[in-house]
Amino acid sequence: MKANPGGNLDPQQVYGRDALIEMLWDRLESQSIVINAERRIGKTQILRKMLAEPRPSWKPIFRDLEKVHSAQEFAELVYDDVQKFLGTRERAKNLIRRLFEENETDYVNFKGRTWKKLLTGAIEDLMQATRDNRLAFFWDEVPYMLESIRKHDGPQLAAEVLDTVRSLRMEHDKFRVIFTGSIGLHHVLGRLSAAGIPTSAKNDMYHVTVTPLAPGDAEKLAADLVRGEGLSCDALADAASTIAEEVDYFPFYIHHVVAGLRIEQLPATPENIKHYVARQLVEASDPWQLAHYRTRLATYYPDDDDADTVGTILDVLARINDPADSLSVDDILKAATDRGARVENRNDLLRLLRLMDADHYLSRDTEGGYRFRFPLIRRWWKVDRGL
Repeated sequence: MKANPGGNLDPQQVYGRDALIEMLWDRLESQSIVINAERRIGKTQILRKMLAEPRPSWKPIFRDLEKVHSAQEFAELVYDDVQKFLGTRERAKNLIRRLFEENETDYVNFKGRTWKKLLTGAIEDLMQATRDNRLAFFWDEVPYMLESIRKHDGPQLAAEVLDTVRSLRMEHDKFRVIFTGSIGLHHVLGRLSAAGIPTSAKNDMYHVTVTPLAPGDAEKLAADLVRGEGLSCDALADAASTIAEEVDYFPFYIHHVVAGLRIEQLPATPENIKHYVARQLVEASDPWQLAHYRTRLATYYPDDDDADTVGTILDVLARINDPADSLSVDDILKAATDRGARVENRNDLLRLLRLMDADHYLSRDTEGGYRFRFPLIRRWWKVDRGL
């Protein structure tokens, strides 16, 4: 097996996700799903594996919605996917039904209808069809699409898209979708709520958070990549465990480390691995695109001084000597305000901390303290900010 950082993998090259995928198929039998995941954790590879190896009786269709900027574009994509699934015979039957039962004389020019009628009609046709396989929509980067609609056409239309899809789920008990996205859906919903348009658009969906690989799966992936790339290695188990641990068990970074060792013709020793990872954290070209964790703050936290305050909170937590330690809310409040953070009060800080947890910057322990969720990102933040 060859290292392929950032590329699409064959299904058999997606390690450690079989149990999760089985759970997702089981859950789809009864409800739709929201998948919450940090970038580079492998959520898209999970969907692609499900697409390539569907459970019997299911037909999944994958769509990346990041470049969809209007409700009409979205409705047309769904309509096209439904028509391809139904086939010529079902399309003809639906045409006759609409002409005679509903007197929809414009059905021949169905795409000329409003986005809501187009979307609703497509799903109604899908639900009335008798097929051996059930269609499941895998919609990646849903929050990007909704945020684009909100910016270009206003929050009301973005909310209507969400609410229409929810209404279709409630009306048709066999309609299934999976939402995913690297920008959290909670940010979009929060902006809609701030505009006076609250929505319960996902309260009927099952929420799943994708975590890094289990240590054993990450080490197996690393070992197979080291062997596949033919790296010099005297102690494969030590090398594999070092690679996995150094990058927090993220498959994307495991591929990157092995590919980098291969390019530089370095033996896979623990010392070389640790030195290679350390160099990536300070490399000016940012080959692992870690600066995204800093630059996205303005997008995630656009209100007032929130982005600067979040940066200060991360500075405070990055300076803890032991990354396994956490700080209490009160300790964070004192340290952040001492460093000039503009926090109105303790409740304002709690608001930001909860968002940072939802955005995978932080995690909270059972005592209520906060720390960086991923030690690798903490290491990078500390170096990047010169702390």
